[in-house]
Amino acid sequence: MRFRGWGRAFPKTVVAVCAIGAALTASGVHASPDDRSHVSQQSGGVNVVAGENFYGDLVTQLGAGHVSVTSILSDPSADPHEYESSAADAKAIAAAQLLIENGVGYDAFMDKLMSASPSGSRVVVNVGSLLGKSEGDNPHLWYNVDWMSQLADTITSNLKQIDNSNSSDYDSANAKFKGSLQLLRDTMATIKAQYGGSRVAQTEPVAGYMLTAIGISADNGDFQHSIEEGTDPSPQAVAGIQAQIKNKQVAALIYNSQTVSSVTQDLQNLAKSAGVPVVPVTETLPPGESSYQQWMVDQLNKLAQALAGGPQS
Repeated sequence: MRFRGWGRAFPKTVVAVCAIGAALTASGVHASPDDRSHVSQQSGGVNVVAGENFYGDLVTQLGAGHVSVTSILSDPSADPHEYESSAADAKAIAAAQLLIENGVGYDAFMDKLMSASPSGSRVVVNVGSLLGKSEGDNPHLWYNVDWMSQLADTITSNLKQIDNSNSSDYDSANAKFKGSLQLLRDTMATIKAQYGGSRVAQTEPVAGYMLTAIGISADNGDFQHSIEEGTDPSPQAVAGIQAQIKNKQVAALIYNSQTVSSVTQDLQNLAKSAGVPVVPVTETLPPGESSYQQWMVDQLNKLAQALAGGPQS
């Protein structure tokens, strides 16, 4: 079951599970440990729920130790497209003072969870709406560093409204976060100067915004969108991307390592046999990464190594 594609909202969110979660919250019954397998927490003051762990990491950085963050999508081994909400998720939503959702159809399960546990005081930040995006646009908004900087300002403003006594701490944390983005911006500028104009293939358009920013063109055709939507690519689409790789018309294959199927695995094997570097990207912050910005830098460095003809890991 996929919860989203470009322009396609989650079709079968388990509303019954959401309702059960709300009932558990109302009765004071705690969810079992198994229910919390997709949830990560960090202790603090203001209760925040983020739909995805990279937004959770952002809030943690901006929270200056005054936030308690729950990230719903955090399992690195899970396909984010197939996420099913749990009673623990509903419990976390019920207690949230600030909620961050991606929007544009990517995490429509969040709207279902909020509907099952309404609150007139909860502050909701829909990143897609903030950026003027709509369903049909590339939903991987966090691959645009300027938009993450803009989001940081919005989150900081909301934290100050909720917890005004710590306003100066939130302002300082935001300034620190903005400064920390410089390494990422410098890495992007270096790759653009060296490899701008290169062309790559991709199994899904996960890193599309980042690739555009560094001047690298990527095939954005039917193959990618079929994989994104959870449908089988047409034989013509498969043949088209295979030809690009076989004929080395692309410098690398950008591979979403969290959405693996026989079709994408075959494409990865073809790239390796053809001598085309495979560069993995992920949709959620992997374990071992210290921050959102370091995660982006590490992926960019792997891309640079691929474009330079070196190892990717």
